[in-house]
Amino acid sequence: MGLEDRESMRILRDAVDPDHGSEALVREIYSRWFGTDLSARDLFPPDMEKQRQVFAHALCWLCDQLIAQRAEEPVAFLAQLGRDHRKYGVTEQHYATLQVALLTTLRAHLAESWDRRLNEAVHDVVELVVGVMSGAADAETSPPFCDGTVLEHLRPTRDVSIIRLKMDHPLSYLPGQYVPVQVPQWPRRWRYLSPSIPADPQGYIEFHVRSVPGGMVSTAIVGEARPGDRWRCSNPHGAMHIDRDDGDVLMVAGSTGLAPLRTLIMDLARFGENPRVHLFFGARYPCELYDLRTLWEIASTNPWLSVTPVSEHRINPPWASQFPDVTPPRGLHVRQTGTLPDIVTRYGSWSDRQILLCGKPEMVLATKEALVAKGAVAERIRHDPLAS
Repeated sequence: MGLEDRESMRILRDAVDPDHGSEALVREIYSRWFGTDLSARDLFPPDMEKQRQVFAHALCWLCDQLIAQRAEEPVAFLAQLGRDHRKYGVTEQHYATLQVALLTTLRAHLAESWDRRLNEAVHDVVELVVGVMSGAADAETSPPFCDGTVLEHLRPTRDVSIIRLKMDHPLSYLPGQYVPVQVPQWPRRWRYLSPSIPADPQGYIEFHVRSVPGGMVSTAIVGEARPGDRWRCSNPHGAMHIDRDDGDVLMVAGSTGLAPLRTLIMDLARFGENPRVHLFFGARYPCELYDLRTLWEIASTNPWLSVTPVSEHRINPPWASQFPDVTPPRGLHVRQTGTLPDIVTRYGSWSDRQILLCGKPEMVLATKEALVAKGAVAERIRHDPLAS
């Protein structure tokens, strides 16, 4: 029965589920793989903990989808994963040795439950993963990545950097998408960043990066990025977008979560007529509303755009004097004090709007829950996958 054997699929799912203690199993899979293929170890950063967690969650999600007899989304996910993994330098040999490591380790771990049916299910899942990923990678003809040079590093506030680059070749992406980025300070540690301007035919691109406590890559970018640094960007992900025929729009951005929404707004500015867009842009302090002047410039010539600044604190901290004044000229809505979920829902349910949320996972979840409780339609609320 293979993939149709739900009972065997559940046994496999429980084995790889992080909530059921799959850490030892996943660790053994990688150890066996690296032991038989030394070149595979060079594909990954020294610290493997995050990688093992991501791998376990992906396998668990895949099993859930197959148990529910949903094949289209898993196949599309695996194909995208295969195309994306080209940037790491994954070869056909790596897929072959990974397949052996997966089958051998899973059989040893599930020895007490192993029978003909489980054997068939495990083989089918592993062959699906390896086959779709390697096949999609082989079929892709576009370059796996593009390099670029940092032209400018701006520090509008203490924890935020604006990085402007010129890519060696134009990078193709849609407004609202995000791209994997590798910086020279942390080789082999790819992070997703959202461009803050639409794709440029000359190859210019801009990122807004906030230093996250404990975040090695973001902290290195904010503290160490310099003009002349060589960055590497790979193929875009994400489906956040605006349907210009689906009514007016509510946007909620926390800190550098502004970047993809700003790109969408700049793209809309190409058109003479647009749905109304109301953007709430929030931060902890007024001085951290770092891009209000740009938003003011766009809103001043595009009457369909309204911007409400929001800060959790009414006044700035002492260190604000060390950074540029971000106060825009008159023209935006009066700044509100409070949290984004509270301020946004104070204006109503927004049930007639397309709703786009972007920022910290906690803010996105809290705002979504508050909007739904107020009467917004959950299916009309969009955001990117939330980091764990």
